[in-house]
Amino acid sequence: MKKIISVLILFIGLNSFAQKAPEVMKTEFPTKALQDKVVDSKGNSLTIEKALSKYKGKIIVLDIWATWCGDCITNMPALKNLHQNNPDVVFFYLSMDKTEEAWKNGIEKYKIEGEHFFLGNNWKGEFGTNIDLNWIPRYLVLDKKGKIADYYSVKADDPKVQTTIDILRNK
Repeated sequence: MKKIISVLILFIGLNSFAQKAPEVMKTEFPTKALQDKVVDSKGNSLTIEKALSKYKGKIIVLDIWATWCGDCITNMPALKNLHQNNPDVVFFYLSMDKTEEAWKNGIEKYKIEGEHFFLGNNWKGEFGTNIDLNWIPRYLVLDKKGKIADYYSVKADDPKVQTTIDILRNK
């Protein structure tokens, strides 16, 4: 009996740490979320809003990742495959690395092609808080107007990501 209770307590405890999809799937970024600052690959500081505005009129896959994140690295082959199958889509990488050096080294090490921005380890900033960031990698798909079409995916090969891209492409 003690073993059953111990296993049950362990299961409940581990389950409490599992990532949970947000209860409300947002379709727009709150204005203040987009005011967080990022650094581009050339070292320029700008807001997330300004960084995203460069790609209006394009479908965007926004990947929130970090080099220290095992799941992020494990997802890289699927993400590269998604990118190869969708050359018309902008792949916008937002790094949660602790340092710019780690971020830049990760881009080179994993040969990640796309648009790169460094947010830093800012889980509780306006952006992270307002998009219910509780796990990385996290993938969002944005439509051509910058609205959120897929709010919550944690795997690059989640069929929902490709389906959302296909639907947006055919609009």
